[in-house]
Amino acid sequence: MTLEPVPGPIPNPGARPAGTSSPTAAAANIQQMFNTIAPTYDRANHLLSFGLDRLWWLRAARTLRPILARPEAVVLDLCCGTGDMTLALYRHRPHSPKSVPHSSHRDEWDAGHQGPHATEHPAPILALDFSHNMLSLALPKFAGKNIVPIEADALHLPLPANSVDLVTFAFGFRNLASYPEGLAELHRVLRPGGEIAILECNQPGGLTGALYSLYFQRILPTLGGLISRNPAAYKYLPASVARFPRPPRMKELILAAGFTNPTWTSYTFGTAGLYRATKP
Repeated sequence: MTLEPVPGPIPNPGARPAGTSSPTAAAANIQQMFNTIAPTYDRANHLLSFGLDRLWWLRAARTLRPILARPEAVVLDLCCGTGDMTLALYRHRPHSPKSVPHSSHRDEWDAGHQGPHATEHPAPILALDFSHNMLSLALPKFAGKNIVPIEADALHLPLPANSVDLVTFAFGFRNLASYPEGLAELHRVLRPGGEIAILECNQPGGLTGALYSLYFQRILPTLGGLISRNPAAYKYLPASVARFPRPPRMKELILAAGFTNPTWTSYTFGTAGLYRATKP
């Protein structure tokens, strides 16, 4: 048995939790869900993925070292959650003698950032999430580091056009209420030559896919519900992966948004993977 993708092209492709029928309702439902499961989110993720989530973050961050090593590069980590992917990226950033305190916000970054060479200090990583409770758990992890937390919606980024060099997602893109609108917003904020890097779950085929589906549909929701005391959230997870476009379709959406050279690199037998593309 495998997770069945939604037949044919998904009209207005985007996340749709059970009981929602519009992008607005879907976004509100997902925001509430993540606020609710935030206290147990890290523990559940690490246990349910057998620690593979950490390996995937680190592998993706290593792939992005050429951009991360540039002091002037502005990096935006979207749907940052409790901050683990942000920290994986931060390991490869140049570190200035004076760090930005964890209480920094977007207006402070705006005030001091007038272009890629405006400061002698490396540009901070911008860590954005629309779940207040998730971002609150990230703040202690960001303490003393050159990371600016921003509470905002990934579909309506509070950033100017052509201001970012790299946008990353780690298992958050499929939760957007509209994938085309999300890609359009990434295209807007990226500078020409900037890149997207979207780390996301995938449904593999063959025997691996059958075993993956058995675990994902039958075992994971039960364990996740017990850990989080929110069974609905962990029923949404396999449903969201089933709905999410497979790599060929996802690359079509990326091209349609105006990006070039979309690629997908498979991780762990195709159960996850990294999408990359460039804004021309």
